[in-house]
Amino acid sequence: MKSAVALLIGFISLSSFAQEQGVDYDQWLKDKFKKQHEQLLPVVAVADMFYGCNLERKIDASNPSVKQMITVMDRQALADKLRECLKGEPPNSDTALNFGLIGCFHEQLKGLPAEELKVKKKLVVQAIAKLSKQDRQKSFTHCVTDQAVSYLK
Repeated sequence: MKSAVALLIGFISLSSFAQEQGVDYDQWLKDKFKKQHEQLLPVVAVADMFYGCNLERKIDASNPSVKQMITVMDRQALADKLRECLKGEPPNSDTALNFGLIGCFHEQLKGLPAEELKVKKKLVVQAIAKLSKQDRQKSFTHCVTDQAVSYLK
């Protein structure tokens, strides 16, 4: 019994240490690659917005992934596709923000099994409907920042 408790305490300590190191590593990445990170943020945001918009409005039949848009697609072409998909709405509109959240969370959840992904996507859509614009903006900013860090790794 004592060894099980000691093992559990050791695991919790190791888990806490790993989480702290992960946070430190992410911060180190942000500090070391600050300029690249700042340049990447708007690209990731536009890619997420277009991805979410394209899911609903089917503007680009090739259905590029968020990763393809960020790493391969020409920046101007991506901006043009978003502009076309938004049909005249500005990129800071509620519609664009909602599309961005859908795109960003889709990217975060893409590794889940199909059934779990379906459930989580539904929860994201429900959360978007209930959150204020300010809370949605905070959520999108946090999601995009985390996503951009993953492209620096």
